Amino acid sequence: MKNNLYDPKYYVNREISWVQFDHRVLNEAKNKRVPLFERLKFMSIVSSNMDEFFMVRVASLIDMIRADYDKKDIAGMKPKKQLEALLEEIHLLSTEQYNAFNRSLVPALREKAGLEIVRHHEDLSKEEMLFVDSYFSETVYPVLTPMAVDSSRPFPLIRNKTLNIAALLMKKGGAGEIEYATVQVPAVLDRIVLLPKKGPGQRVIFLEEVIERNISKLFLHYDVVCAHPYRITRNGDLTIQEDDAEDLLKEIEKQVKKRQRGEAIRLGVEDEMDKRLLKFLKKELKIEDNEVFKIDGPLDLTVCMKLYALPGYDEFREEKHVPAPVPEFEKGDDIFSVIRDGDVMIHHPYQSFTPVVDFIRQAAADPKVLAIKQTLYRVSGNSPIIAALEQAAQNDKQVTVLVELKARFDEENNIEWARQLEKAGVHVIYGLVGLKTHSKITLVVRMEEDGIRRYVHLGTGNYNDATAKLYTDIGLFTCDEKIGEDATAVFNMLSGYSEPEKWNDLILAPLWLKDRFLELISREAVNAKAGKKACIIAKMNSLCDPDIIAALYAASRAGVKIDLIVRGICSLKVGIPGVSENISVRSIVGEFLEHSRIFYFENGGNPEYYCGSADWMPRNLERRVEIVFPIKNKQHQAELRHILDTELMDNLGASILQPNSSQYLKQDRRGKKTINSQEIFAREAVEKYENAFPQRQENSRRFVPVTHSPVEEDIIKPAKKRKKK
Repeated sequence: MKNNLYDPKYYVNREISWVQFDHRVLNEAKNKRVPLFERLKFMSIVSSNMDEFFMVRVASLIDMIRADYDKKDIAGMKPKKQLEALLEEIHLLSTEQYNAFNRSLVPALREKAGLEIVRHHEDLSKEEMLFVDSYFSETVYPVLTPMAVDSSRPFPLIRNKTLNIAALLMKKGGAGEIEYATVQVPAVLDRIVLLPKKGPGQRVIFLEEVIERNISKLFLHYDVVCAHPYRITRNGDLTIQEDDAEDLLKEIEKQVKKRQRGEAIRLGVEDEMDKRLLKFLKKELKIEDNEVFKIDGPLDLTVCMKLYALPGYDEFREEKHVPAPVPEFEKGDDIFSVIRDGDVMIHHPYQSFTPVVDFIRQAAADPKVLAIKQTLYRVSGNSPIIAALEQAAQNDKQVTVLVELKARFDEENNIEWARQLEKAGVHVIYGLVGLKTHSKITLVVRMEEDGIRRYVHLGTGNYNDATAKLYTDIGLFTCDEKIGEDATAVFNMLSGYSEPEKWNDLILAPLWLKDRFLELISREAVNAKAGKKACIIAKMNSLCDPDIIAALYAASRAGVKIDLIVRGICSLKVGIPGVSENISVRSIVGEFLEHSRIFYFENGGNPEYYCGSADWMPRNLERRVEIVFPIKNKQHQAELRHILDTELMDNLGASILQPNSSQYLKQDRRGKKTINSQEIFAREAVEKYENAFPQRQENSRRFVPVTHSPVEEDIIKPAKKRKKK
């Protein structure tokens, strides 16, 4: 009897898989081949990832347990069991993180960069003490608001993710009982305080230590028995009843405000915190023992990003990568004529995001353009795309923008943009009830001599000019008639009740995409059984849809070779005899965040390539509006295959999923050529530009790639370093 491909023993819990991803990020912070200050950046990312993870995923499990939801996940774990296993894993991750910070990063910063972090205010010199006390009196004290806790003054609201100091107090003279107080470390002041320089090095101290040293000045008639910093994380998962909400925008605004008041689900404290103080905080915050994280080091290591940004340490950072220009768009000013000449594919961040912005800007100013339609999920703080859309509306274009209000942790930002666009005359829509619109599509309708022509941009990433410099993504410009027809149908579906009977080229979730992927995977299995060429290569952020995984297992069993490049969550197991022996999984963590989704199906020797906004997750395939689009141009197909093949050869940033487990290990590179896929793509983007414009070659030297370590010359030429001015 054949194995049941849905058997829980063949699956990894998605939450534990995510924690394993953070271990891989932490490994970059521990990696001595990575430039010292870049390691600080990875250390910060681990902490910010964990904040969001608690606010959403841990919070969701707690809600399930409270609601007596007892259904098992794909790995056979009930919510209570998941939470127990997860907290145990996170405690281990936290310990590993602080060990790396204290034992590796802090000493390296002191010895190599001359940057010393003063851990305790008692370790200050007399001169530094005078400086710190003066800084407290002149700058910090006026901002602070100490809050006592007694019968008439209840424990105050402690805002989510803020750093605070709790204190035990006793009236001077020793009369009376122990009393409690708390004060927030003000986020409006720099948390890193630079101490007066003596010699070549720089000593710094954190703001909470400055406050702790001077905390007695806040309670003049009391003796401070002890004072310790603490930090809480609250449930940040929004529960929005869209069917009952008369005004979705107002409902989301209301729910976002509740995020600061959500249930406390994690308490971080100094490991030496007084037991009485800890007991008090646990009681007031209703925190369980396994939700307390006792930390040997500064709370909230997202502060490492501020250390990373300190001036004067350029030699310990990667040289800043500048995206190379896109040759096709450098040949003329008219972006529309370029697209008419043929599809243009861009590989971000190695190639510039500027053509995407210019596409909207030119459309806004072009008198021949009749309409612009676009979906926005996350945009930057000062978005040039928003400005261009406003200009288009002022120029009397028909401008329709779907702003996804439910983009997690960007809700407030998107509400602000939505209102700003409406004021400019843009028709703003908020998507479909019960679904997030996660697709990335822009449609420009233009009147030309031979009639109406539709220009379309499709992408795997957001219309965000800031993250486009940090995330790897694929973008496609086309005026293909079939895709243009589909793009019109997409916006008609989003803005009204029009659902097309069929699609030409685009594949959409939640109604069609999952079935199409299952068909494509099944076709490879059928081809393998028939002795035809069969292969699947897929790159994505996450993989945890049980139907997709079961289909991949079936294809593997049929003899299909399957190579998966999955950055984050992966619930699939490799190397299970008779189930997944033909499947490999790798995760790449590097200078850039791997974000593109690329899908390759061998199709019996007639390969098909797809890109899109969707991962292989239930939420993407069943609860979101997503778009996957074919890449039909042969040259572009070859470029995508090169991207996939290069990442499958990467032995620097890649970690390999081990057989029948959730563990990833780096490859043994001894005696092997070092291959860094991100370095290679950065250099190739420069060379592509140089080959198109040899006369500008001298100029293009500023478009240099990043590198974490030396790369052998026969793999890629090392980047030329700029001379320091």
